[in-house]
Amino acid sequence: MLNVRDFRCGYGSRIVVDRASIDLAPGDILSLLGPNGVGKTTLFRSLLNLLPALGGEILLDGENVARWTSRDRARAIAYVPQEHAPPFPYRVEDVVLMGATSRLGAFSMPSAKDRERAAETLDALGIGCLRERVYTEISGGERQMTLIARALMQNPRIMVLDEPTSSLDFANQVRVLALVRDFASSGVAVIMTSHSPAHVFLCSSKVTLMGKDGWIATGTVDEILTEENLRRVYGIPVKIADIALDDGTSVRTCVPLMPPEGGPARARAPVGPVAAISA
Repeated sequence: MLNVRDFRCGYGSRIVVDRASIDLAPGDILSLLGPNGVGKTTLFRSLLNLLPALGGEILLDGENVARWTSRDRARAIAYVPQEHAPPFPYRVEDVVLMGATSRLGAFSMPSAKDRERAAETLDALGIGCLRERVYTEISGGERQMTLIARALMQNPRIMVLDEPTSSLDFANQVRVLALVRDFASSGVAVIMTSHSPAHVFLCSSKVTLMGKDGWIATGTVDEILTEENLRRVYGIPVKIADIALDDGTSVRTCVPLMPPEGGPARARAPVGPVAAISA
C-alpha cells in the first residue's frame, strides 16, 4: 500500500502542490490529470524523489520512502519517462537488461536467465523483432515500448509512467493502455500522467484531478471526473457520455463542446481514442 500524506512540493519557497493525499493499493491505477501548468510534473517528480519534497510523507507498506537508498527505490518503483536519450547507441536488448541492474552486485553482469527474461518480455510486448536494433534508431513509439519492457524487468511493486501514450499512434495508445491494465491485474500499482480524460475512463480506477487555482481532488474516476469538475479545471464545457458496444457493455468518454462561429455550442470529436479494452 502506498500512502501519500499532506504532501507538499515545489521549488525552493514556491509551493506548487499543497497537501496532496493519495492512497494506492496493489492493482490500483491512478492517473494524474489536469491542464498544462498545474504541477502534474512537479508532483510526479517529487513522488519519485527526483525533486525534494517540501512537506508531508510517502509511505510504502508503512516505510518512509525518503529514508530509502536509490537501490531500494529502484527495487520497488519502476519509472517510464516520456523521453530517454542514452549517451551511447545501445541495442534494444541492452536497454531492457538495464532494468535488472538494481538486483545485481557491483561487478555482476546480467545472467543467461536475465537475458532469457528480457527476450520474453520483448516478445510479450510484441517488439521481439527489435531485440538487436539500435535503440536510438527506432521510432519514438518503439522506444516507449522498450522503456516499458525495461521497467517490467525490475519486478516493481509500483509502476510510474509519464504520459505513456504521448508518442504513440492511435492503435498503440490503446495497446499501451491495455498493458497498463494488465500490470494492475498482476498486482502492480500504477501511477501515470495523462492529458486525456478519455484515457482515464478507459483504464484507471482512481484519478487525481488538478486545477490551476491549486484545487486538487483525488478519488474514484466516477467520483472525480464529473462534467462540473472537468469544466472547472479546463475552462470549457464538456459532456460525459456512455457509448454502447456490440457485446452489450459500454465505455465512458468525455466530449468537449465548442461553439461554432455565431452559434450555440455543439459536440465535437471525443478527447483521445474512444475504444474499449476487453476483459
